[in-house]
Amino acid sequence: MIYRTDLAIEAAELAGTKTPPGVESSEEMRGDAKITRIRVVNEEGASAIGKPVGNYVTIELPPFSEMSEEIDEKLSAVADCLKELLPPEGPVLVAGIGNAETTPDALGPDACSSILATRHIRGEIARAAGLEGLRPVAVLAPGVLGQTGIETGELLAAAVEHIKPAAVIAIDALASRSLSRLGCTVQLADTGISPGSGVGNKRKELSRETLGVPVIAMGVPTVVDAMTLAADLLGEEDADRLLEKVQPDGRAMMVTPREIDMLIDRAAFLCSLAVNTALQPTLTPDDILALVS
Repeated sequence: MIYRTDLAIEAAELAGTKTPPGVESSEEMRGDAKITRIRVVNEEGASAIGKPVGNYVTIELPPFSEMSEEIDEKLSAVADCLKELLPPEGPVLVAGIGNAETTPDALGPDACSSILATRHIRGEIARAAGLEGLRPVAVLAPGVLGQTGIETGELLAAAVEHIKPAAVIAIDALASRSLSRLGCTVQLADTGISPGSGVGNKRKELSRETLGVPVIAMGVPTVVDAMTLAADLLGEEDADRLLEKVQPDGRAMMVTPREIDMLIDRAAFLCSLAVNTALQPTLTPDDILALVS
């Protein structure tokens, strides 16, 4: 039985242990945020959990639907972990991956609407506005292939070639194996991302290999594959039997929480503020909120 998940922590659990050969893992608590760091050291580890060699950080938080928009340690936990994966200087391109018209997939575009774009603020404009010393940031929400007729990877490759950023941050909605991780988990990875892979619609990979610069993936799980959910709930390991029960007509289904609108709003708020805080350490969260509101 193949369980569908974008989360490295779940992929390691499916391997029977969080530290199979070639994989290193550590945990820490920061307030009520549980931070799990998984490092896939070599190809043996990559094969064991089905994830590329690299670093994965999972931050488990209280459910976003129960969180207010207060700025607290949850923000600093995500921002600090993101900062660890970013190059210390240079321009950054932030890409909001996904379809803004489909609520469970709208995390990336929604988050990008609150990212502080600063690449154009320079010289006299920066001095007059009191915004000197900001890190250059460009923001792009490329849409999806069905809307534009252009692969996300093609659009980002063109933008990267022109802007020449030191890194790309790709924000995208993810798929989880477990219902308990929906809307309360943030995953960061320095291995890039394959848009749509969690829902069986894998597009061109966004990574250092395809774009030529480091790609930091940031995501929140918003859906669970119905087959994966049924396997967990029913304890059924026979894929053919599950197909008959869950997908009798062959159509794949994804399950999302009832409060998905609120979840996306608050997850996008947290992700955008964490990105802004990590990229612009000279600004306070209140400064950032004033500039993007």
